[in-house]
Amino acid sequence: MAKRALMAELETLVSEARNPNTVDIDLMSTREILFSMNREDQNAPLAVQKVIPEIAQAVDRIVDAFRMGGRLIYFGAGTSGRLGVLDASECPPTFGVPPEMVVGIIAGGDRALRHPIEGAEDSPEEGRRDLERVNLEARDVAVGIAVSGRTPYVIGGLDYAKSIGATTVALSCNPDSTIARQADIAISPVVGPEAVTGSTRLKSGTAQKLVLNMLTTASMIRIGKTFQNLMVDLSVSNQKLEARAVRILVEVSGCTPEDAERYLAASGNSVKLAILMALTGMDKGAAERSLAGANGFLRRAANLDVPRAAG
Repeated sequence: MAKRALMAELETLVSEARNPNTVDIDLMSTREILFSMNREDQNAPLAVQKVIPEIAQAVDRIVDAFRMGGRLIYFGAGTSGRLGVLDASECPPTFGVPPEMVVGIIAGGDRALRHPIEGAEDSPEEGRRDLERVNLEARDVAVGIAVSGRTPYVIGGLDYAKSIGATTVALSCNPDSTIARQADIAISPVVGPEAVTGSTRLKSGTAQKLVLNMLTTASMIRIGKTFQNLMVDLSVSNQKLEARAVRILVEVSGCTPEDAERYLAASGNSVKLAILMALTGMDKGAAERSLAGANGFLRRAANLDVPRAAG
């Protein structure tokens, strides 16, 4: 009976419907398959565009959380969970933030990143326990990710997050889903049926990745992790990133690459400090004090254009 109920529920989901444009995809040539997939993929950014107001609400809540010392915590199962873990893991090297500031959790634990864990998504209790394990607090933002919008693991996690007063966000690809009704903010880019029925790692996954990119990137910009459109808080942890840091310094200050390397060394490999030192002539200590007084915003510390107000 439970299986029949689940089958009936899945039949109502847009993400599980058959796509009339790809019914004969198994008869197509390689080029035809690829063109067909590409046409379907074009729906993803358009669907995301329609939910930018909801994404903006979530970003503002994430920014508030960061300013209070809170965290952004993603949790989901399968592809959704993997995408959350991926986005979280990119934040430290890109924006120089500690790994505990943006956390990604996947049902079934780290092994589930590469291997299917049977039944991991079916336990609402495990969703709750995973958020308890990371000590979810009221000042955090918890983002439950599930294409279907009905994954028990995510439902359980959102229930727990709401019970302790954390901000809850639901990211799904079906309209009026269970988790959308459950969360404080519902982000639901509806991309339509997949090219291969039910394979939601395709354009649903693409739409989710676009939204996750927006959530973290916009939030980091809003707390001063960029200067203009440059990554000035990146972690200089390898040769490529060191070369990128030198290029950024040259681009912003007009100094030579040799001078850029000297500023980086004097700053302790802090790109943001090195830029401020190059632009103002401050030594490291003065630059650190200026940045602290400007809450980390390089424009303010250097007395350049002040960022616009929130909106």
